[in-house]
Amino acid sequence: MSLKVVVAVWCVVVAAGGALADRPPPYGYPAPPPTYHEPEHPEVVVAVWCVVVAAGGALADRPPPYGYPAPPPTYNEPEHPEVPPKYTYNYAVVDDYSGTNFGHSESRDGYKTEGSYTVDLPDGRKQTVTYVDNGDGLVAEVTYEGEAQYPEYKPEPKYPSYPAPPPPPQYA
Repeated sequence: MSLKVVVAVWCVVVAAGGALADRPPPYGYPAPPPTYHEPEHPEVVVAVWCVVVAAGGALADRPPPYGYPAPPPTYNEPEHPEVPPKYTYNYAVVDDYSGTNFGHSESRDGYKTEGSYTVDLPDGRKQTVTYVDNGDGLVAEVTYEGEAQYPEYKPEPKYPSYPAPPPPPQYA
């Protein structure tokens, strides 16, 4: 069944439905009078509606357009100049209040990187790590200064002290 036949049958049903709307309902209160003015030429409105529906049906007969979506915008990676890296930096932290003492220094020229860092360990020693990297792997040397100290733990009980209670009241 073609779409045009369906639209024509639908237009007839809509036109017949207008005649059925004039009848009162079989029970209940009568329908209130309309608060609007009815159009003077309902046949023209139905005819225009049928033309609009038919035009929509004609447009619906067209196959949907298929295709690929628009390609996303391209992004080119920014070009970086081929300059070998070269830098030198160092820092040190010494805080007598907290006992913190460490530092680091490093320098790089191309693929050659050299550096060292020091840390005070909790056992009293100072650890120094010296490293070199020529681009073929990291070579590190770890040295310790001082001797590890592990003091013997001697727990001592500590009892809380409380003030003496006030003297009891005296009644005469």
